[in-house]
Amino acid sequence: MAEIGFARREGLTRLTHLYQRDPLRVLFPMPAAGDPLLAVLLTTSGGLVGGDRLDIGVGLATGAAAHVSASAAEKIYRSLGPTTEIRQSLSVAGGAALEFLPLETILFDGARLWRETVVELGPDAAFLGGDILVFGRRARGESFTRGFLREVWQVRREGRLVWGDALHLEDDIGGIIEDPACFDGAAAFATMILAPAGREARGFLASAREIQSVATAGELRAGVTTIAGLVIARWLAADAALLRRAYADLACHLRQAAMGLPPLLPRLWHV
Repeated sequence: MAEIGFARREGLTRLTHLYQRDPLRVLFPMPAAGDPLLAVLLTTSGGLVGGDRLDIGVGLATGAAAHVSASAAEKIYRSLGPTTEIRQSLSVAGGAALEFLPLETILFDGARLWRETVVELGPDAAFLGGDILVFGRRARGESFTRGFLREVWQVRREGRLVWGDALHLEDDIGGIIEDPACFDGAAAFATMILAPAGREARGFLASAREIQSVATAGELRAGVTTIAGLVIARWLAADAALLRRAYADLACHLRQAAMGLPPLLPRLWHV
């Protein structure tokens, strides 16, 4: 379990609350010049097994700004039955700005994962976040063919649900991933969400599509749209590393265009 709270005091964002319990730890490396306060989630066990449960809460008070990431890709190991559960609650008060951009999650064959992320936005709050899912350890010739996956996102603005999304994979997972009408054999899948503060989401659409078109190749497909004041981007790729680079490219662009931050992610993304 990890709870992190930030508030703006004397013109700076400061850590105001921290609770951590195994297997989660929170590190606070020095952010790069021009970047907000940085919090890094670390799983001390080196991965998650069936039956593990993580509860992660991040709260930003009015006017605060922070970036939350992870120290490394999260690994979900094969389970003999129990499901790994991850609950993420992200609260961004009015005028605050949160980036929630962990590294990818790798699903071993036979893994069982239920992950739910709820984003609560106050008036004029900004949010940039998402996730990358890798289907198996492809470098070892492994695919995610069996197990369980439920990935849920909810975005609420001033208490009202404005966007929800749920991915559910069970039973013939290998067949679903290989189906041309589904994932078409993709090795990785990603979603990114931008909630710009005080600006029209459509204003970011053309530039986001241009960034994606540069990265799109035979092994990578991408799309971006707007809904309910949000920018939603998706990727499918046969090469997880290619998707990761494309995801980072768009994140760099959006953090600069929407949040006025440097167009570079924390060093952890470049290790």
